[in-house]
Amino acid sequence: MITIQPKKGNLLIAEPSIIGDVSFNRSIILLADHNNEGSIGFILNKPLDYTISDLIPELDTKMRVYNGGPVEQDNLYFIHKIPELIPDSVEISLGIYWGGDFNKVAELIAENKINEKSIRFFLGYSGWEANQLNEELKSNSWIVTENIYKKSIIEKDYETFWKEKMLEFGGEYTIWSNAPEDPSFN
Repeated sequence: MITIQPKKGNLLIAEPSIIGDVSFNRSIILLADHNNEGSIGFILNKPLDYTISDLIPELDTKMRVYNGGPVEQDNLYFIHKIPELIPDSVEISLGIYWGGDFNKVAELIAENKINEKSIRFFLGYSGWEANQLNEELKSNSWIVTENIYKKSIIEKDYETFWKEKMLEFGGEYTIWSNAPEDPSFN
């Protein structure tokens, strides 16, 4: 499949060929940064069995936490679409922002002023050193696409996202859309 060159704000869609990769099997990653020094992204469709309250008990919320990737899984990260409410945010692209003042986020949660439609939390991130992502692209591990969802990507249903992308790509990808996540269950 022909893909575009990766850039900040693009999506990385895991090729079916990386089945068995515990971290990235059926992953969809939002690239938060991409430059000559490397790339950083967050897996959008791998929820964990944690809520923010499980990690930070003083925050009374059932907002889900996602597995952002295998790097620094002891750190909490977030993307959002409300920079006017969260100071020090960095724009990824298309109205999606990364990070910002977490004390303000905690305050907004306590005041019920933000919800899962405006912010998504991750433990860890996905990271690639200089040229590492390009090597993985050459080995057909990823498909790079534009983020057609813009800032509404935060609201995308994680359960069906990868399957939807496979159906959208068509051809041989259609077969993969209905295959079990673990082929040994077939």
